[in-house]
Amino acid sequence: MPPKWRTEPRFPDGPSPDPAGSHHERRIRSFQPRRSRVTTGQGEALKRLWGTWGLDIDGHRVLDLKELFDGLPVVLEIGFGMGEATAQMAAEDPGTGILAADVHTPGQGNLLALAERGGMTNVRVANGDAIILLREMLPPDSLAGMRVYFPDPWPKARHHKRRLIQPDFLTLAATRLAPGAVLHCATDWEPYAEQMLEVLTAHPDFENTQPDGGFSPRPAFRPLTRFEGQGLDKGHLVHDLLFRRTEN
Repeated sequence: MPPKWRTEPRFPDGPSPDPAGSHHERRIRSFQPRRSRVTTGQGEALKRLWGTWGLDIDGHRVLDLKELFDGLPVVLEIGFGMGEATAQMAAEDPGTGILAADVHTPGQGNLLALAERGGMTNVRVANGDAIILLREMLPPDSLAGMRVYFPDPWPKARHHKRRLIQPDFLTLAATRLAPGAVLHCATDWEPYAEQMLEVLTAHPDFENTQPDGGFSPRPAFRPLTRFEGQGLDKGHLVHDLLFRRTEN
């Protein structure tokens, strides 16, 4: 019998518990759905705002980003946690649309609430698998940038195949990024940072924005996230990587 969360959505007019029918998706997942408690405020935001600012990643349609974001250039953020950093970036750059994708229901509700509270109309929340979003729902060359901040490092060697930043993912991402658009990754897990640097450097569709070919300083537009602060408190080093989509 399917788990209850797959069959009985808690928010009938909100994010679907399984928008693309993931039991049919054969590939290895790079994420784990987290079904933690939704607060009253988050739930109210989902009920009130999902129909306007939310969308399910169901793989059934190609999004018109110009219509969705009123003509703004659009950056895709994959995995936004509770959304505080996303909301701050949206507030500080109202001329850029942020399509924020995650599977964490409390975070979706929290980001919607933050966007409403701050009057930020340049945020849309996408619920589901970012691979399906990229592969099935975004047109070629449609993104002005992509952000992958603190993805799951899958530290055990047998799980490294689940890491998101892999050659196949980069090949797919490159088809959706406009030439010159920047893929910005950040992680506090040093072995994963080294792997990211290696696979990005080797990929023909990307070039490092750093002349020395190494890691980048944290750009001013990326806020310190709560997760990052916890890592810094533990003595973790945070590495940023900014790679530009080549013109070929």
